[in-house]
Amino acid sequence: MLHARAALLRSIRHFFDRREVLEVDTAVLSRHATVDRHIESFRTEDGSWLQTSPEFAMKRLLSAGAGSIWQICKVFRLEEAGRHHNPEFTMLEWYRPDFDHHQLMDEVEALLLHCGVKVPLPFERISYRGVFLCHAAFDPLLASTAEMRASASGRSPPPPDDLGESRDAWLDYFFGSIVSPALGHQSPCFVYDFPASQAALARVRGEVAERFELIWRGVELANGFHELADADEQALRFAADLEWRRANGKATPPADKNLIAALHAGLPDCAGVAVGIDRLLMLMAQAPDLAATLAFDWQRA
Repeated sequence: MLHARAALLRSIRHFFDRREVLEVDTAVLSRHATVDRHIESFRTEDGSWLQTSPEFAMKRLLSAGAGSIWQICKVFRLEEAGRHHNPEFTMLEWYRPDFDHHQLMDEVEALLLHCGVKVPLPFERISYRGVFLCHAAFDPLLASTAEMRASASGRSPPPPDDLGESRDAWLDYFFGSIVSPALGHQSPCFVYDFPASQAALARVRGEVAERFELIWRGVELANGFHELADADEQALRFAADLEWRRANGKATPPADKNLIAALHAGLPDCAGVAVGIDRLLMLMAQAPDLAATLAFDWQRA
């Protein structure tokens, strides 16, 4: 497995070298952290934060004129270790000016094939609406919470008890527990154009957000965006996420004001994506879990 990881990293570096994408290195420790509703950050004794992604720093470089950039780095997320999770993991992230999310899907597919992913068919591409109609039997952009509750009746696993009337909470349950496990069992599957309410850091076009996820054998492998460049809109999203975190008793890290300043200076039209290296290695090697790909997983670190 050590040799397989080294070979994968060499292949990734060769891929970006050939495409003249610049390798960069950004800080792991920061004064700011993500305020994403679904991601918890590690905080150090002095009040600093371990980064959950290099995204904000890389966007600052893009705004300063760095051009196409990539990096492999360690990131940290405060979550329970499990079959597909480790609190410390390795992330590949890259950004391409003048790309949209569809062009970036092309490059993600090219990278995985370059790295030795062997699948019988081309990667599948289907909209978020399409996968729900196929595997959950309702339209996720139109269904009410009452309709989703009725659809969940008798399903396994059953929905948590605390979903309430939140449409996004119900959609997350269906996507994570019902839809994703059914995807990517012959070849990896791109799911694109998520609901606008789940835009995260992506641009919104009408009722959908210009973002995608790559699912392989039911496992989320990559998350990509046609990146939001509007500083004021980004500040509003940060404020809304922080308010949600306060209302739900979550930690409220300081939002990254440096990112907002960089967006005001001008982020080029670009698309970006993050790929979990450990998960990719696990799937390529057909390992039983993430721990099998790590020299020292959380239990042995």
